[in-house]
Parts: sequence; structure tokens; C-alpha cells
Amino acid sequence: MNSAASSSSPPADVPAARGHALSALSPLDGRYAAKVDALRAHLSEGALMRCRVRVEIEWLIALSQSGLPELAPIPAPLQAELRAMVEAFGDADAQAIKDFERVTNHDVKAVEYWIKERLGQWPELARSSEFVHFACTSEDINNTAHGLMLGGARDQVLLPALEGVLGRLRRLALDLADAPMLSRTHGQTASPTTLGKEMGNFAARLQRALGRLRAVELTAKMNGAVGNYNAHLVALPQLDWEALARRVVEQQLGLRFNPYTIQIEPHDSMAELFDALARLNTVLIDLNRDIWGYVSLGYFRQRTRAGEIGSSTMPHKVNPIDFENSEGNLGIANALLGHFSAKLPISRFQRDLTDSTVLRNMGVALGHALLAYDSLCRGLDKLEPDAQRLAEDLDNAWEVLAEAVQTVMRRHGLPNPYEQLKELTRGKAITRDSLRAFIATLPLPAPERERLLQLSPRSYTGKAAELARRIGSDAA
Repeated sequence: MNSAASSSSPPADVPAARGHALSALSPLDGRYAAKVDALRAHLSEGALMRCRVRVEIEWLIALSQSGLPELAPIPAPLQAELRAMVEAFGDADAQAIKDFERVTNHDVKAVEYWIKERLGQWPELARSSEFVHFACTSEDINNTAHGLMLGGARDQVLLPALEGVLGRLRRLALDLADAPMLSRTHGQTASPTTLGKEMGNFAARLQRALGRLRAVELTAKMNGAVGNYNAHLVALPQLDWEALARRVVEQQLGLRFNPYTIQIEPHDSMAELFDALARLNTVLIDLNRDIWGYVSLGYFRQRTRAGEIGSSTMPHKVNPIDFENSEGNLGIANALLGHFSAKLPISRFQRDLTDSTVLRNMGVALGHALLAYDSLCRGLDKLEPDAQRLAEDLDNAWEVLAEAVQTVMRRHGLPNPYEQLKELTRGKAITRDSLRAFIATLPLPAPERERLLQLSPRSYTGKAAELARRIGSDAA
């Protein structure tokens, strides 16, 4: 066999055709394709083309209303038809733009040519074609399109998925509000809490992080080659171009107008969005790791499905794979989001092109994040508390009541309370009987001593249940 030929050909059993799921370089387009489909309508190349077309059409309509003597106002019915063309934009339209790009070798110019061709179906717009992309630089179209894409992906895909995670955490907080659990600080036994309160902690953190993510205003510009309306003012000095650009960006596209830019919008708001998402993802990484630990301790069981296999060699295992998958994908997402937020706001002088290829990977970062949220939801749906295991750990940790006893001793002025409890408990096995015997010797008021004697690790949970119910009831 010719070794050169064999090294350049794929094995016979490996699909080689582009578009086949098994030949995808990214698992987002292969193994996990169905789980991230919702993002394709917002962050695919076809979505970018559709958003570019939308921006160009809104700019053309706005120009026609601006008083340019050479461009008659486009009547309302025809405006509606142009916008309907955007709404109906599909795969065939995207492919037609790609066909133009093979000739132009310029993706935005290809959009312009496609629109001009489509305008030919309306005779009344025949003289308007040269006002498509009028006075625009490519980045006037790109930055607004990217803002639309990110805004849509956040509002229509990511936020609903994250609300799903939050809803599950709130339900767990409410359902498990009264389920006592031994805490572990530094990996050692510590003052008890409840399973619901620990889920409530993450619900509260996620709720705050969601607020930060929602609050980010995506900015955009339409001010020409270096941000000064140079060509605009030469073409028509008397027109208030800045007001027109602001109107298109804010009223027609729903973005926040940025009047101070170079050729590109500086991407600061994008960085803010990516940072907010990364901080939120970090909260969920923490959640995944804690639940993984609780499963390992036996505090949670995982419901199984018929036919599902946990280990290829150990039949008894039910691995916490959903939480591991979620953690891994959140790590990938955050690595990319961190690069985006550090790189995108930087551009040499008035423009360099290093942002272009980076922005094409927004769907990769958000795809891994969406995949992580899906895995996390599936994992949360499988959890069941193991009351017996929780009780066993608590019943074997009477030393955690040392905090309560020494605090009451402090209140009543007994000598060296901390030191006495340290001597009693540190490095020693403490039982219910040995702790009660110590409490019985304390010169405390009888009601206080009796209250301590009735205390147990299961009942020593403070306001945990109340706090859990509070955040859990927010689901209503």
C-alpha cells in the first residue's frame, strides 16, 4: 500500500462528508447539536447575514424619510414588504449571499449586492438601490448585527434556560427546607444547615447574577469609517446625521447608541455581557461541585433510567455525569468568554481586524454554556435526598454542638467557655451522652441548661429552614 496515500485518506468507517454529525470538528455541531439548536437562529453565520440585512433595510428606510432629495420616501406598505423580506430570510437567501461572496471576497458587500438584486422586484425602488449601504462602513452593519445577535441569544435562549435552573433550585430550597444536613467547612464537620438552605444559597446567587446579565445594554454605532460622519457630511451637510443614526440604532434596532467610536464600536458592552455571563457561570461551577460532593457523601441519590449504564465495568455505579458535564462545559465557555472580554475592547489605532474572527466564535462560547445549563437541569431533576444517610452523619457529629454550648456559656459569664469546649471536643470522639454529661455540670440557669440538653445536631440548624423557604417561595 502507498503510505502517502493511506495517510491522507480517512479510514473507511469514518464519515468524511461535510455536514455529517460524525465528521463535525466541534461537538456542538456533532454529538450535542440538538441541544444547542436554539442558538443557531441567533449566532450562526446565517443569523449574522439575516441581521445584516435587517440593519441595511432599516438604514435604507430611515434614509428615505430623512429628506434626501434624491431618495423618495418609501411608502409604509412597501416598508412592510421590505421588513417581511427580512423576517422570511432563510437558508436559500443565505446561500445566495455566499454565492455573491465568492465573487466579492467580502461578506458585507455580498449582503449589499444581494439586497440590491432583491430590490429589483419593486419597480418603485429601482432608483433607490445605490442608497443601500449609503455612507456606511462595514462595521456600521456588523456591530449592529452583532448587537442584535447577542441580544436575541441572551433574551430568547440563555435567560429562559437559566430561569429553568433558578426555578429548580428554588423548588429544591422549598422542598428540602427542613431536611437537616451536616455542614463541612474546610472538609471538616461544622454547624448543621439544611439541604434546602444550601440550594437556596445558590438560588440567591444565581438570581443576582441573572440581574447583572439582564442589565447589560448592548451598544451600537452607525457613524462611518472612523466614527466622524465624514462621508455623510460631504454628501449632505445640512442633515443631522448623528440624530438619524441614533434613531435607527435605538428606535428601529433596540440597541443603545454610542456616539464616540473609531471605525468599530469598541465592544465594551459586549465585554460587560461576557463578563456577566462568566461570573454567572462561575456560580454554577460552584453549584456543580457542591452537588457532586453531596452525591459522593450520599446526601443525594440520583434517580436512574431503565437501561442506563453508569460504568462499563462496575454495574453498581450511578455516576454524577450531568454535573460533571455541566462543569466541564462551563469551563470551556468561561475560557472563551474571558478571552472575548479581554481582547474585543482592544483595537490598534482606528481599526484592526483581530476582532472579526473572534466574534465568529460567540456561538461556540454560548453553545457550551447552553449545553452546561441543559446538563445541570437534567442532573437537578434526578436528585433525591437520602434522609437516612443525612441522619447518620448528624448522629455521629455531636461535637458540632460545642459552638452552641460555649456561646451560651459566654452569655452567662462562665469562665473560659471556648477553652473548656476545646479541651472537651478537639480531636476526640464526642457522643450524645458525653456532651450531655458536660452540660449537666454547668452552673447555668435551669431553663438554659435544659434547652442545651434538648439540643441535637438535627435541631441545631438556626434560621436555615426559614431562609430556604423565603428564597424558595419566590418561585411563585
